[in-house]
Amino acid sequence: MRTTETEFEVDSIVFATGFDAMTGALMNIDIRGRGGQSLHEKWAAGPRTYLGLMVADFPNLFTITGPGSPSVLSNMMVSIEQHVDWITDCIKYLRSHDMRTIEATVAAEDEWVEHVNTVAHYTLFPMANSWYMGANIPGKPRVFMPYVGGVNAYAERCNDAAAQGYRGFALSA
Repeated sequence: MRTTETEFEVDSIVFATGFDAMTGALMNIDIRGRGGQSLHEKWAAGPRTYLGLMVADFPNLFTITGPGSPSVLSNMMVSIEQHVDWITDCIKYLRSHDMRTIEATVAAEDEWVEHVNTVAHYTLFPMANSWYMGANIPGKPRVFMPYVGGVNAYAERCNDAAAQGYRGFALSA
């Protein structure tokens, strides 16, 4: 394309897969958990995680800045760093305790999803027809995905779970 203002030629190619926030990247991979269930099947009615970090029945699948985390409502790099540090410490803990698998428990996942939704409904976010609700993707369930309780409160919950031997997670040798 030629511009008249600067008189230089610009060639560009854009590769894009759309903007399917928080779940799109994971849903586009055929991730399978226990019993062969796909993540796509598990999340058919909306994403379910514990702390935005793990999914029940999907052992050793860590999600960084996934649904249920405050990531998109914060400085993304800071959220990524917090998740990576937490996951690194978790893996160190597993190794030092001769554990080979970790996954969120169904009870912890249910409790977290309920908490995320309760906190979100104190705001106007769920009333908006926005990508926070998946509204920009035809057929995507309309659920509020990020955690709006604040980055500090979120990090405290993550740290508390770790300090209590990874409460809310099933660990096995």
